[in-house]
Amino acid sequence: MKTPSSRRRNTDDRAFRLGTGFFALLVVLLVAGIFIELYRTSHLSLAKFGFRFWTGRTWDPVSGEFGALPFIWGTLYSSMLAMLISTPIALGIAIFLSELSPRRLRTPLAFLTELLAAVPSIVYGLWGVFVLVPIVRKLQVVTPDWLKKVPLFSGPPLGVGMLSAALILAVMVIPFTSSVAREVLKAVPATQREAAYALGATRWEAIQAALRFGRTGIIGAVILGFGRAVGETMAVTMVIGNNPQISASLYAPQYSMSAVIANEFTEAADNLYLSALIEIGLVLFVITVIVNAISRLLIWSVTREVKAKAPKPATTMALAAPTGGGE
Repeated sequence: MKTPSSRRRNTDDRAFRLGTGFFALLVVLLVAGIFIELYRTSHLSLAKFGFRFWTGRTWDPVSGEFGALPFIWGTLYSSMLAMLISTPIALGIAIFLSELSPRRLRTPLAFLTELLAAVPSIVYGLWGVFVLVPIVRKLQVVTPDWLKKVPLFSGPPLGVGMLSAALILAVMVIPFTSSVAREVLKAVPATQREAAYALGATRWEAIQAALRFGRTGIIGAVILGFGRAVGETMAVTMVIGNNPQISASLYAPQYSMSAVIANEFTEAADNLYLSALIEIGLVLFVITVIVNAISRLLIWSVTREVKAKAPKPATTMALAAPTGGGE
């Protein structure tokens, strides 16, 4: 028979469960509400242009012709370049902090790395304008003439362009990727490393075994950094050049989806112009949600695998073991 105190505890537990469940549902409703509002307000552009909006290269508000392909190209190009630059650095930081760093340096270095994520993007943008852009401009000037004929290195020596945007994005995503990768490596069971050492492996080979075990979560960390790069606005807007063209050049000024929304939203004089900008925001929102969901699922799959392979506690094993009867 339940006592009054036990009934009260059950009531409190149920109320707490319902309250926390309501807050979790509120987040889902908020995301759904954002999607519905973006879709509703971009309906005019969706109805007029359809799929042609995402394949068109012309962005002319005066004539009412809108094509978002240059912005999609600029967003994906800059984000992929940023991941190519930042991923080896971020993984190196994660491996050093989780496997090689002395204990007294581990916490300060981890704190300093994660502190990069707290720097406002506008500060990164200012640093990019005053430090990074002049460096890229000098690099363009000293580029040999024969190399400038290659499409990848063609373009005027302006400093602002795709390379500057990719470099500043790489700096911004390093703390996200390295922090998640470090947590994934910390979740790798110690038995994996011990088994490698027992087979005569060197320290680097044992680290490789840990990397292979956590590779799914590390891929998730990289995808999470990619999602962060895709949605970045102010820092990229200040250094990418804001020119709606499609070019493979690292030096050519280009544009991104978030940058065109930030620059032109207040200038949208008619409903079609405003609807086209909101449609860009809708697709950027969907891409970001999908990328982050994929990364979280990959990271979750690693933690679930670790829990499944973890040895049972001695008490649990003792309770689960069959007991022998005396004769």
